[in-house]
Amino acid sequence: MYEIKEKQYFSNIRYDLLKLIPKNNKGGHILEIGAGSGDTLMYAKKNSYADKITGIELMEMSNSYQQSEEFDNFMIGNIEELTLEFKAESFDVIIFGDVLEHLINPYDILEKLKPYLKGNGVIIASIPNIRYFNVLKEIIFFGDFKYTDSGILDKTHLRFFCKKNMIDMFHNADYSVIKVMGSIKISGMRPKLNFLNKITFRIFEDFFNEQYFLVVEKNG
Repeated sequence: MYEIKEKQYFSNIRYDLLKLIPKNNKGGHILEIGAGSGDTLMYAKKNSYADKITGIELMEMSNSYQQSEEFDNFMIGNIEELTLEFKAESFDVIIFGDVLEHLINPYDILEKLKPYLKGNGVIIASIPNIRYFNVLKEIIFFGDFKYTDSGILDKTHLRFFCKKNMIDMFHNADYSVIKVMGSIKISGMRPKLNFLNKITFRIFEDFFNEQYFLVVEKNG
């Protein structure tokens, strides 16, 4: 199913996620799960977000950065099946950019990666919000739970989350969520929704966010 997706699906730079890296975690070692063609990690290394970069991606891609010598490691395979042999506490930052919803058991993956995150390290994640008003409109008013090629109802999504479920997922895996931001605040791309959110006193804010961005650290 992933093979038929357009190249752009795997090759955009996630500036939004990199900007969330705390100052104390910049300039270290970043691991990106679902690294695609490696664009985000290469940008991170060239712009002082990282000194070392490691990527894991489901598929091998030609004409991409995956084979670049700039990577300390780039693994091809399913994160749920791969045997990881990183040194303990290797990474300052682990990025999940719209990845956890694609996994059979994202909870196990958070546990699997915990030993490799430094004690002061962070996970940066973006996760689609099933409570987004456009999705609910189609379901409630038109009785249509229609899968699409991209977006919240992407046909490759195996899990669906509201903000509460995202936070609970990390808490249940023994992480602490230190920041949660909705997409209308982080992207600035939806001025009309931002305005509507303000004049309704943010009562309906959860319905205006297509996705949430979380910064998370492990307990202990």
